[in-house]
Amino acid sequence: MSYQAEYIWIDGTKPSPLMRNKTRIIADGVEPGIWGFDGSSTNQAPGSNSDCVLQPVLVCPDPIRGGENLLVLCEVLTTDFEPHPSNTRAACLAAAELYADQEPMFGIEQEYTFFQYGRPLGWPENGFPAPQGPYYCGTGGEKIVGREIVEEHTAACIDAGLAIEGTNAEVMMGQWEFQIGVLAPPVIGDQIWMARWLLARIAEDHGVVVSFDAKPMDGDWNGAGAHTNFSTKATRENYDAIIAACEALGKNVDEHISNYGDGIERRLTGAHETARYDVFSYGPSDRGASIRIPWHVVKAKKGYIEDRRPNANADPYVVSRLIVETVCGAAAQD
Repeated sequence: MSYQAEYIWIDGTKPSPLMRNKTRIIADGVEPGIWGFDGSSTNQAPGSNSDCVLQPVLVCPDPIRGGENLLVLCEVLTTDFEPHPSNTRAACLAAAELYADQEPMFGIEQEYTFFQYGRPLGWPENGFPAPQGPYYCGTGGEKIVGREIVEEHTAACIDAGLAIEGTNAEVMMGQWEFQIGVLAPPVIGDQIWMARWLLARIAEDHGVVVSFDAKPMDGDWNGAGAHTNFSTKATRENYDAIIAACEALGKNVDEHISNYGDGIERRLTGAHETARYDVFSYGPSDRGASIRIPWHVVKAKKGYIEDRRPNANADPYVVSRLIVETVCGAAAQD
């Protein structure tokens, strides 16, 4: 007998990469190994030298096919077995290993928007739904759409063994969020990418598209982010390290903003629960700040911080690497 292994990888599309997948039939008792693909069709190689290598990094049960079938998230290598230029995981792993003694940990709140027929799910064909307000964590058919997809996705993440922590309807109609964590890098990136793929795959069965666009609808509507919660051994023990982390992030604003996802200027306007992209701030319980310090962290004088700047379409490998390099790098110099 054989089983199906769905190989999944991140392509080279810019400014926001897409996820690709293909199925391999593998004999029982054989582990999923290195495979390959045509990089000329994924913006990762020229046709004259098109071969790229798939190296498994996360293997888990396939909750869609069930049985003994597997999902296989891969990083992309060249045929010399070096990280491909589109491979952002390798640099994330290097940063994690360099600062492993500080024990960096992450939880990411992944927002997204369902679309159908070219408009957000549930929106009228002409005009707009009722203004924002009742949709966030709401209940009721006149307000909430797509819950059946969310429920299937949540169950799939659990069955796949992902560290999903929760879900909720978001501020704009048709917009939702799931949370993954608390995990070390690059595993946090592995699981976010796998959860994104599962969401898109399940939505496909419902005739719905998942958008990670930072500002899916112009106007007085919330954008979509990937709020990133971060801690180290030091922040989990004392408040001074919390403030030091915020200060370190404030000294490296441009690099973070330029790598936190496409369309960040459209989303970080200073309105709709955001700080402006060109202004840095931090503070307790402040969802209008760049970095929020949760109220319970302030009371406990230890814990974590929330970087509210990353877009929904940000690469979690890049975001976690940058935060580790900035905060842990500064701490290592003290």
